[in-house]
Amino acid sequence: MLCRPAHASAHTLAAVGHAHIDSAWLWPVRETVRKCARTFTNKAAWPLDVHAERESAEIQFGHVQRPTHENTSWDAARFELWAHRWVHVGERHWGAALLNDSTYGHDVHRDTREHGGTTTTVRLSLLRSPHSPDPQADRGRHRFSYALLAGAGIEEAIAGGYALNLPLRPAPARAQALVEVDTTDVVVESVKLADDRSGDIVVRLYEACGGAVAARLSTGFPLAAVFDCDLLERPEREPAHASGEVDLNFRPFQIRTLRLRPAVEEASRAEPSGG
Repeated sequence: MLCRPAHASAHTLAAVGHAHIDSAWLWPVRETVRKCARTFTNKAAWPLDVHAERESAEIQFGHVQRPTHENTSWDAARFELWAHRWVHVGERHWGAALLNDSTYGHDVHRDTREHGGTTTTVRLSLLRSPHSPDPQADRGRHRFSYALLAGAGIEEAIAGGYALNLPLRPAPARAQALVEVDTTDVVVESVKLADDRSGDIVVRLYEACGGAVAARLSTGFPLAAVFDCDLLERPEREPAHASGEVDLNFRPFQIRTLRLRPAVEEASRAEPSGG
């Protein structure tokens, strides 16, 4: 922050935390202020006592893994990475996940302890002021929501990302889940009515952890038929089902769309008596 100078040839600069400002000798103060305002990046950093060989970052319907080292020029060029709702770093039996609700840029790098050993630092990019394509980017007041989930594996990172972005809303009503799955490896991404107004329910699921898995889907309503369908909700094949339960097999990161047909219960109607 620039303060009012005591006299025309003097100026005072104040920096917070690890911030620094490089002032060129031949630039006037006004040009230095302009350059600083247009070349600023603000990050929130978490130094973690984790020896992470790679990071896992969420993408739609899955996640990707990237190395944390800088052994090649390609690795060193990854000074800014991206993730959707979470990024996870970990070692065997322990890890941590950084969750966000709309701040997707981050970077991960290794550090060496004074007495040996490797740690990992994760930094979330909050604000930046690039020259292009928008020289007015990130100006004004901002509010951020993010969280560090310690002791998390991939399953906990997935659940934490959904909890931060789609928090439960309390309501004074009794409700029952339409569908449930018996494993945390499979995520129910969306539930909707079929577009053809038939009353069928369309459910999209995906395997989120990167491994083949068998899952059982249960419904909260009587089930007449189940179909795998395409993106236009056209039925293709019918998986085995019984008593409102459907057995499903998933490949790593496989996406499946199911069309569930509720059973119609015939209501008996008494004939009106003549008279």
